Amino acid sequence: MMKNKSTGFADNPVVENPWRRLREFTDARIGLGRAGVSLPTNELLEFQLSHARARDAVHFPLDFEGLVSAIESSAGIPVTDIHRLQSRADDRMTYLQRPDLGRRLHSHSREILQHDLATKGEVAGEYDLSIAVVDGLSSLAVQQNVVPFLETLLPQLNDFSLAPLCVVEQGRVAVGDEVGELLNARCVMVLIGERPGLSSPDSLGLYLTYQPHVGLTDAARNCISNIRPAGLSYVEAARRAAYLLNESRRLRLSGVNLKDRTQDDVVETVSGNKNFLIS
Repeated sequence: MMKNKSTGFADNPVVENPWRRLREFTDARIGLGRAGVSLPTNELLEFQLSHARARDAVHFPLDFEGLVSAIESSAGIPVTDIHRLQSRADDRMTYLQRPDLGRRLHSHSREILQHDLATKGEVAGEYDLSIAVVDGLSSLAVQQNVVPFLETLLPQLNDFSLAPLCVVEQGRVAVGDEVGELLNARCVMVLIGERPGLSSPDSLGLYLTYQPHVGLTDAARNCISNIRPAGLSYVEAARRAAYLLNESRRLRLSGVNLKDRTQDDVVETVSGNKNFLIS
């Protein structure tokens, strides 16, 4: 590197990293380079910005009215078929400190669903599917991704009877089990904001459970993660979700016993060998 004769310092004090060109393929922080023994200033500032965005995603409140309006206009679900529910966590700080409270519905929310079921006179098992939209740890993910995902998925579920859509605030994944149980749904699909990463503050997760009821563990659920434009596309996520929903209904199960076969066109299958190392 050439030095400036007047100052004695290098014209460009930042040492580039040859791995940097790989950053076009990933959001991971690789090939950052260095300035002396430290990170270049611009990389440090980018890190601080990403960290701030992740923190904001955790604390940013869900815009319920805006979300419901978008769901009605874009996904075609009328407002009358959307319930606003609340977990037992009264505020965000309680939600973050007491995960257990986020897994159960508030008594008022339970009454809403019980009244809905009593009013409509539904019998057990009437609904094939209950969809619960939960803010989780990133309301930003819910706000940005739920509507386009539902737009893509719902046309593939024409033969499913759907329970009223529920939007749960201050909720965790397991709260969907209680929602599905109260609505007598055979299956519940939870769309929830995932824990923000430094490169993904807007990641939406999907959890599918057959015969939901309070007390189930994660072993009873199937998960599709990182649904967002920069991650798993809406089209691919909807394809996998529709497959799992149909298989769950056919086999009457979910979780560890239900396998996602949508990606079975791997080398082993294409070549006809069980082990691609053996030919």
